[in-house]
Amino acid sequence: MCCFSRPVKLVADTNIFARGSKEGRQFLVYSMQLNANEDLAMILPIPVPKDSKENAVRFINLEEYPTFFPELRAGFPIPLSASRDAGAKSATLSNKLEVVSVGSFEASFVPAIKDFARLDERFRLPTSVWEKLPQYKDYGFAVFKLKKGASKVHPMAFEFPRANPEQLFFPTVHIHDGKIHARAKFDHALYCQRAGNDKLELTDWQESTTLAGLFMKVKKAQGLLEPDEHCYLKELRGQHKNEDVVL
Repeated sequence: MCCFSRPVKLVADTNIFARGSKEGRQFLVYSMQLNANEDLAMILPIPVPKDSKENAVRFINLEEYPTFFPELRAGFPIPLSASRDAGAKSATLSNKLEVVSVGSFEASFVPAIKDFARLDERFRLPTSVWEKLPQYKDYGFAVFKLKKGASKVHPMAFEFPRANPEQLFFPTVHIHDGKIHARAKFDHALYCQRAGNDKLELTDWQESTTLAGLFMKVKKAQGLLEPDEHCYLKELRGQHKNEDVVL
């Protein structure tokens, strides 16, 4: 979900990478171009098991690998869609959710909707919004605090336990203005690997020309990539149904 706690002027060039991990967990990497008038948070609902602990999500610092997505894109030497628009340190506060420094921003894992009350008001959505999204009633949330102004956010990465280990989840629902729209404008490139789930249906995805280890800096990726497997790409541009992508 490209969901923000405050209105934004621009969100573009969104890239998401997903891969299954050990013990039913999933890696997720997220990047975008953002322009906002005030400090805000990006909120990513994630399908974690119910009653997950506050330390269930492991955040991964990719500040030293800002080119993760440009290099990933290089594995697919084809033109972009013509429809396209131009080591963590923690600090815990009393009765507050843990805040983790992850490169140039701070992140928190919110185990359930009720726990948003433990975040600063600037970094949460009104309860009325979640009431209109019943599909997220049992989800947890990765929250990234971002600074105002125009910026290309370096990749945000984390690993989380999945409620359904057979599924690969991409958070793509849009809430940019505090409202929920049936359809939304997408400017997304979705990437994945089959690692841990050979049954993934990827018939309408493009396959990389070679193995990930031959065009990515695997050590800098800190375990996010399986070097001996191909990557897959699917682009979502223009108007689409406003929903998450689940494989």
